Amino acid sequence: MIQIIPSITIIDGKITKLKQGDYSSETVYKDSPVDIARQFEDYGVKRIHLVDLDGAKKGSPVNYHILEAIARYTNLHIDFGGGVSTDGDISKAYEFGAASVTAASVAVLKKELFSSWLVSYGREKVTLSADVKEGKVAIKGWQKSSNTNVDDHIDYYYMRGIKYVKSADTAKDGIQEGPNFEHYEHLVKKFPEIHFMASGGVRSVDDIKKLADIGVKSVIFGRAYFEGNLTLKDIESLIK
Repeated sequence: MIQIIPSITIIDGKITKLKQGDYSSETVYKDSPVDIARQFEDYGVKRIHLVDLDGAKKGSPVNYHILEAIARYTNLHIDFGGGVSTDGDISKAYEFGAASVTAASVAVLKKELFSSWLVSYGREKVTLSADVKEGKVAIKGWQKSSNTNVDDHIDYYYMRGIKYVKSADTAKDGIQEGPNFEHYEHLVKKFPEIHFMASGGVRSVDDIKKLADIGVKSVIFGRAYFEGNLTLKDIESLIK
């Protein structure tokens, strides 16, 4: 069955969701990031995707204290992203409790550096984020589109041993209209050996089951849970 990965996205230490990556559209939730992470763990979740939205916008992580707190009070595999762009950033992420990191901009702007992480830390601990905006790979917290084609981008790192790739259609993120299924069908067909993580637009259990049928290995979701469209019981049943 498809791996279930809740997303906890942070601005100023608080759980915050955006629509289509627009920082002016933020919705702030009162829930404690640690409490929410512990609830997910209680219902069988093994891995979460923790995104430092401040860090993504700034270009270097900011909310390490949230990472540290969740790592201290849970046994979750924390995949941490948001502005990780230097050797110091990645080392600090692991120091504060990340089990793996996800990076986007650095993989576009500093290919040799990102490639070196695959060697230094191993393909199990580094995920490529290849999110699409206006047909190109999105960078800088989705605030910019690069000139990089997503297929070429993934292929470049596939040739260098990448195993995990997270991909979202930014136009679908946070608006509860469903994922871009065609996007994932294309990627799975073109790169069948890569473990793809679908992110953005998930509304329901049915969306997750459809992604599983397509061949996506993991699904990352956030707003669907916080808006009540996916419950803890739903998550538990999907995991079982």
